[in-house]
Amino acid sequence: METKRTSSKELIAYLAEKFPACFSVEGAAKPLKIGIFQELAQKLADDETVSKTRLRQALRHYTSSWRYLKSIKKGSFRIDLEGNHAEEIDQAQADYASKTLKESQEKFGNKNRKDKEGKKPYKGNKPAAKESASEKHKAKFKAVKATKREPVKKEKVTLKPVESATISVGKNVKVQLGNAPMDATITEIAGNDISVQLGSGMVVKTQIQNIYSE
Repeated sequence: METKRTSSKELIAYLAEKFPACFSVEGAAKPLKIGIFQELAQKLADDETVSKTRLRQALRHYTSSWRYLKSIKKGSFRIDLEGNHAEEIDQAQADYASKTLKESQEKFGNKNRKDKEGKKPYKGNKPAAKESASEKHKAKFKAVKATKREPVKKEKVTLKPVESATISVGKNVKVQLGNAPMDATITEIAGNDISVQLGSGMVVKTQIQNIYSE
């Protein structure tokens, strides 16, 4: 009996070897079609080295990578396991991927900055430089000139809870993962756990109470 592949890196390398037209371990990535997890699960059903749980984790890792998010551009096509074109990527999907990439890069940059600052030798607190008369005048002028802006009121979106009887793989829904609902497609149903694929191609697991009708 072969040993199961446990790390996402090892499993992605295996997928790139088995489906080279779809997956890669370096260079530019290709956008994956919505629902590709189901196809992979069926193709690898008899492969004892791959579990569905590890496969789902590997896909989440793959679609969250910077090189993958950079591939989500308007007008590009998602592909299936054989590399054939599937859905065309629209502006909303491209914008979401760009936003996710920017947030990830900023988070990584902030972490590196904190690590570097933590390694610097402590030199004690330096006395703050005194403000010049001209700087005080500029600060006072800015304070007088500044005007209070009225907060922009956002229109509240009313969501309709989805009925459990209507839940099915491939169904387009709205999923509440943060402050705003996002478009998603159901890719797997396992009891109370429901996996959905977001517009960016990222696959996440959630509960039925977080899913709403379009």
